[in-house]
Order: sequence, then structure tokens, then C-alpha cells
Amino acid sequence: MKAGVTREQVMTVMPAEIQQTVLLYLSGKIREWYSRGDGRGAIFLLDSRDVAEAQAIMEDLPLARQNLMDHEYITIGPLLPLRLLMANP
Repeated sequence: MKAGVTREQVMTVMPAEIQQTVLLYLSGKIREWYSRGDGRGAIFLLDSRDVAEAQAIMEDLPLARQNLMDHEYITIGPLLPLRLLMANP
């Protein structure tokens, strides 16, 4: 959540946020989701072509539309050093 945002502000939006998040999960856009250990939000692994598509998905959620949350986008991929295990001896 953004600094200065109150719990009350967040809780008024949460029913719509949860519903839309579940719909994104059921449609395959959200692959995995986790609660942050510090209680300050969630981490979503999205199925998107690129960061721009991920941003478009997340910015359409109610918390983002009301400017109540911060987002950080990180591109992920396979652990490439594992290819070394597949090299011929």
C-alpha cells in the first residue's frame, strides 16, 4: 500500500479487489499469488507477454484505480545456469 493510506480506505475497496483478482486468476492471467510476510500486500505472478501487459492488468484493479497501492514489476524467467547441468561431459 502507498504511504499514508489507511486501513479503512483499503477495506472499502477490498470486496471489489478480491472479486476482480479471483476473476483474473480463473482466467489464467494470475498464475500464483502470495501474501507478503510483512503484511503489506501481495505478490502476484502474472502470465503476460511483457511488463506493459502486466501493468495494464494490475492498473485495472480497484486498489490501483483509486491510487491506493504501489506496484513493482519484475520480469522473471527460467534459471539459466541450470543449462550447465545439461552440457555434455
